[in-house]
Amino acid sequence: MDQLATIVLAASLFIIMLGMGLSLVTDDFRRVLIYPKAVIVGLFSQIILLPLIGFAVASLFNLRPEIAVGIMILAACPGGATSNLISHMSKANTALSVTLTAFSSFITILTIPFIVNFALSEFMNKGEVIRLDVVQTIIQVMVITIIPVIIGMTIRKYKTAFALKMEKPVRTASGVVILLVIVGLCVKESQNIIPYIKEAGVAAIVLNVGSMLVGFYLAKMFKLNDKSALSISIESGIQNGTLGVSIAVVLLNNTELAIAPAVYGLLMFFTGGFVIYWANKRFAKFVER
Repeated sequence: MDQLATIVLAASLFIIMLGMGLSLVTDDFRRVLIYPKAVIVGLFSQIILLPLIGFAVASLFNLRPEIAVGIMILAACPGGATSNLISHMSKANTALSVTLTAFSSFITILTIPFIVNFALSEFMNKGEVIRLDVVQTIIQVMVITIIPVIIGMTIRKYKTAFALKMEKPVRTASGVVILLVIVGLCVKESQNIIPYIKEAGVAAIVLNVGSMLVGFYLAKMFKLNDKSALSISIESGIQNGTLGVSIAVVLLNNTELAIAPAVYGLLMFFTGGFVIYWANKRFAKFVER
């Protein structure tokens, strides 16, 4: 991918994370004291189990190395604004969803380099491995994720009225940006998009749905209520695909590694829509218990 496109993609993710920051306040982090068990279970599902599920999917499916690494990149990513939105529209525990997104965004700064390096070593041919520099990657991930979140939170704290006014337009812009990023990748790879969906679609869906089911039943195993279980399920299964694309393109400079995150970014809206429908229509009483 050319340098201009890389810069645009990094800037796009910056805008998305800034928008998330505008919706966060310090109380979102204090909620760990209110929901300690739910937060611990949710983070365990997302930080520990999700990469294990990703590795199982990447290993068991007959995937070429670039797709397998893309699946692992996805599994290393935190949740994002989309998971918060789906939780809200599903009438799940939105506060828990925001808390998990906030904490996982910070924790994955440290875990992403190690998981991605492991995936590159495990699935790529030895001659093709491009190892991530851990310190450099942490700094780059901070610049395009954590710093804009902190800027957004600072604006929210000191210019609350402005932040509240801008939250919806920025969120809308973020959605447009996500769409444009995916469309841009599809246009660039227009001749290959159908083969890519055929190649990565099943693995992406299995990762998506499998991690949601694991997150939900893990939460129920620890006797969390249905709203919290649903939020953990969504946070476990709806990953920040835009960050995954950015890692592949910006940090690894390899558009083929972005195939799985891009395909996932398209398909997760269908599964997310189904969860919203399921929660609000067919199982409304179940969710509201």
